[in-house]
Amino acid sequence: MAEDREVTIYDIAKYLNISAATVSRGLKNNPMISKQTRKKITDAATMLGYQSNTFASSLRSRQTHTLGVLVPRLNSHFMSSVLAGMENAANLHGYNLIIAQSLEDVDKEKRNVLTMYNKRVDGLLISLSANATDINHLEPFFKKQIPVVFFDRVHSHADSTCVGIDNYDAAYHITTHLISQGCKRIMHLGGNLLRNVYNDRFKGYKKALKEHHLPFSAALHLVSNLSEQAGTDAASYILELPPAERPDAVFSANDTAAVYCMLALKAAGLRIPEDIAFAGFNNDPISKVIEPNLTTMNYSGEAIGNTAATYLINHLKGSNNLHATNAITLRADLVIRASSLKKDTAG
Repeated sequence: MAEDREVTIYDIAKYLNISAATVSRGLKNNPMISKQTRKKITDAATMLGYQSNTFASSLRSRQTHTLGVLVPRLNSHFMSSVLAGMENAANLHGYNLIIAQSLEDVDKEKRNVLTMYNKRVDGLLISLSANATDINHLEPFFKKQIPVVFFDRVHSHADSTCVGIDNYDAAYHITTHLISQGCKRIMHLGGNLLRNVYNDRFKGYKKALKEHHLPFSAALHLVSNLSEQAGTDAASYILELPPAERPDAVFSANDTAAVYCMLALKAAGLRIPEDIAFAGFNNDPISKVIEPNLTTMNYSGEAIGNTAATYLINHLKGSNNLHATNAITLRADLVIRASSLKKDTAG
């Protein structure tokens, strides 16, 4: 037998001197075949290097029991939690996941979408890259009625469902909390406004300012990728401002940028929260390591992932309809810690 040729059930049948139909039934654990014969078949299959052609069987059943998952980045605690929730749901229902990351690049996202489509995934779970301006690259899924569920970074579509939190309301409450501590010049470290999560957090921040008759200043709104370096750069920007124009609080759209901004400001001699209060978003583990501990917004990435995957799988199984609701909103809670408590430290 040529080494580069795939082993087939006919090779196993010839080796055991039985019919190919018997081999096929044995490999599927058909009770019509005796346990002894089934064991001989599986032993021979292993020895000969047989691989089950799941792709061919999926063409017959029109299901691969595989879900595609596209995320912006894999290197965050939040996204790791989301994937853990998806894995739990998939394992429970007998599905596998194919996971890819866009690295915040829409062109890579488009290539990944095409790969998922060509691999015939039964459904797609996607959180959009930072610079995706539309979702036209998902049209092959919608046209073939392959279900798509957006999570966290979402985009509304009549044939899809979105799973996330109310970012507008969460940001409003964070900003209101900072105002309650006497803060009047609140800087917002935000992300790309093309994405709903950052756009909604920015709008919630502005609403709180307006309600409390505080002016919005474009100079106090920095847009970045919210990385460690972005936090450090924000601190440099703050330090270059005249003291009278510096913010007395910072609300960051994630914890990473908040923490690295805090570290740089502390190194420069500023006191937190006395000189400048801080609040982040996501309740990453880093928020409890920084001193003082970071006020933040807590919501479960695992719950978002589990909910999104379960909803998609239930649709595939026919126990619910993906089109019955266009949004599932999960709970988020403000976690107040020392980084924002100006009044408690005023003496």
